[in-house]
Amino acid sequence: MDKFTQLTGVAAPLPIINVDTDMIIPKDYLKTIKRTGLAEGLFAEMRLNEDGTENPDFVLNKPAYRKAQILVAGDNFGCGSSREHAPWALLDRDIRCVISTSFADIFYNNCFKNGILPIVVTPEELEKLMDDAERGSNAVLSVDLESQTITGPDGGTISFDLDAHKKHCLLNGLDDIGLTLEKVASIDTYETKLDERPWV
Repeated sequence: MDKFTQLTGVAAPLPIINVDTDMIIPKDYLKTIKRTGLAEGLFAEMRLNEDGTENPDFVLNKPAYRKAQILVAGDNFGCGSSREHAPWALLDRDIRCVISTSFADIFYNNCFKNGILPIVVTPEELEKLMDDAERGSNAVLSVDLESQTITGPDGGTISFDLDAHKKHCLLNGLDDIGLTLEKVASIDTYETKLDERPWV
């Protein structure tokens, strides 16, 4: 998993509440267990017209936001089913950070396991960040995980809270497998001792 330390990039506004995982990645795109190629299905029902052409009104189709790496979204982002394809699709589209006032628990935890930083802010802070994000190509935010701050285009700074363990995992690029491999010396010692118990 790629480390997350600092990210400076365009933030796209998505002022919709209760964006569920089916909106993030519709069920038609869940036929694979690969983590690549899912950007095609990201927000497909909003991003694409019925004939498969791009909907020019959808934020990520607008020229200013085509390379956005940060999403500023409405309350309760990632609700609905527990599909891990949702953060996979965001990551495949190079979105590394989602900012909202609240997230569904399973989606929130899946983000950390895939190198995405979900940030919880207050409604007042979200309103300010949404206003920043609506500046088009000038909607540049800087997210610093070490200091736990978001800096807006006008230089204003917002601090956010984060669980210390989740922060450690993102800073060091550790998913569940990576965390296990940190204990490889202890695992090897344990397995060596198993030779002393042939009945096991």
